[in-house]
Amino acid sequence: MPSPSCPEDRIPELSAQDDFEEIACLLTTCAFAWDIERALEFALFRTYAIPSISGLLARTGEFERRAEKRYDDTELLLSAPMENGLDSAFGRAAIGRINEMHDCYRIANDDMLYVLGSFVLEPIRWLDRFGRRPMTAHEKVAWTNYYRGLGARMGIAEIPDDLAGFAAMSAAYERQHMRFAPSNRAVGKATLDLLLGFYLPRWLFGLGRPVALSLMDAPLLDAMGFAPPPGWLRRGVIGAMRLRAHALRLLPRRRRPRLISARPRRGYPQGYEIAGLGVWPRARGRARDAAKG
Repeated sequence: MPSPSCPEDRIPELSAQDDFEEIACLLTTCAFAWDIERALEFALFRTYAIPSISGLLARTGEFERRAEKRYDDTELLLSAPMENGLDSAFGRAAIGRINEMHDCYRIANDDMLYVLGSFVLEPIRWLDRFGRRPMTAHEKVAWTNYYRGLGARMGIAEIPDDLAGFAAMSAAYERQHMRFAPSNRAVGKATLDLLLGFYLPRWLFGLGRPVALSLMDAPLLDAMGFAPPPGWLRRGVIGAMRLRAHALRLLPRRRRPRLISARPRRGYPQGYEIAGLGVWPRARGRARDAAKG
């Protein structure tokens, strides 16, 4: 489990090869807690801009019926190994549940690899643009090693050896596969509206959407079928985010970790079990329920 305090200053003393799990946890729960969570949300949008990925997600029907549960389950399953360790009891259970779900579908290794790469690259890019500081070279190696370890436990093949390899793989994949499909827009809009709902009443979504879209690049907007926001708004949003970064440098460091797993969730008022997270194909879900009953 993470320390009850936030010893961010320990990161330079830790090994990026041997202590990458601890470094990744400190980055996620202490050093850049809000920023990495936002960056991973935008990483999800990049994966939704791939028709083979968005098409599978759309066919499950989860984004139409239970968008909040789908989002919560993804966060909780990914936070368990991050906050507790890849080979901890919680980490193994969450990764096993992820693998169990993936085994129910035909998912190309290249698609899995691209999603993994998005989780590596987008937080680094976000912090370069909007963080109180960028990740150090030491932190980038540890961050990459954490996701290499996660990918290996998920059975993903041909995982790049380093950050440069992930960047090259992701760029080549996007050139070949990132293009518009109706499922991209459907899944992306459902997720965007869900995220806006965490901060705004629904009647303000029309104002909030262009602000969020201002943080997306043109190829992503095109592939999602989203109209680009006005240039003045984009410049204003990016400027405001950079002012925030300057303000953060003047504020005290976080004293306690911000744990995703500990956050109250409307869908799980009594808590949750890892085995109950995620989705089942309908036929398999019926068989599972019959076995229970």
